[in-house]
Amino acid sequence: MSKKTAQGKWPEKAYKNLDFLTSPDGRTLRVLAEFLEPAARFRKKKVRHTVVFFGSARLPSREVALERLRRLKPESAAAGGGRLSPGARKRLQAAERDLDLSRYYEDAACLAEKITRWSMGIREENRRFYVCSGGGGGIMEAANRGASRAGGKSIGLNISLPLEQEPNGYQSRELAFEFHYFFVRKFWFFYLAKALVAFPGGYGTLDELFELLTLVQTKKTRKVMPMILYGREYWDRVLNLRALADAGTISPKDLKIFRFFDDVDSAFTYLKEELTRHYLRTPPAEEPLFPERL
Repeated sequence: MSKKTAQGKWPEKAYKNLDFLTSPDGRTLRVLAEFLEPAARFRKKKVRHTVVFFGSARLPSREVALERLRRLKPESAAAGGGRLSPGARKRLQAAERDLDLSRYYEDAACLAEKITRWSMGIREENRRFYVCSGGGGGIMEAANRGASRAGGKSIGLNISLPLEQEPNGYQSRELAFEFHYFFVRKFWFFYLAKALVAFPGGYGTLDELFELLTLVQTKKTRKVMPMILYGREYWDRVLNLRALADAGTISPKDLKIFRFFDDVDSAFTYLKEELTRHYLRTPPAEEPLFPERL
């Protein structure tokens, strides 16, 4: 029986008081929970190494892009020799663009599949490399999809957003997370990452990419982390990083933090060689949240 005062039940314990936990005063506890709950789950599942995939949530698979284009063809055919309306022309151009960019979705899925198949062959489970994405659609979905196709587990670091962030169905349920705070989510992107592959993306991809580039450049991390910008044509149009070096705002050596790749096999070979050299030929490093001995 619960104790009662003259006015009714005793007050609820603070850690069970949802009104407090969801209030501004409980923010510190919510932030801490987003650090500690993933750590406990990663430790339980023996996940210590990830290969992180960044990229647009808007890039469709080839099958989806083809279907969108197919649906627009009757509209185009109906126009006959006449001119398409501005709206119809815009929709057709967007569908053709998406079909062209869908190659990045397919390449992301293929690369994630290759990494996962290779990693599953590593005997020591706690030294395997798990594909990690932001858990949403587009390139994120492709990464989780590729890992699933290989029969392996993959991680989804989902975040609650008003638009564009619906969890994809390919991430492993036991390794799917839902974050509220961007900065805690980015901590988990980086803390376990042993390699990064950035596919074409928008503001979110650039935000995540440049934060990790800065951490590596400023040596806030001591670990070796190969970084790939996949799709040189896209990245050369979007970023003129050479101009930063020419202007002296970064050092020429900072351009060597990352490498460009345009095909899956070359990217996979590079990642496999780098991860093997730095993480499989040496004793496992001890990390504060994942001690070898408790």
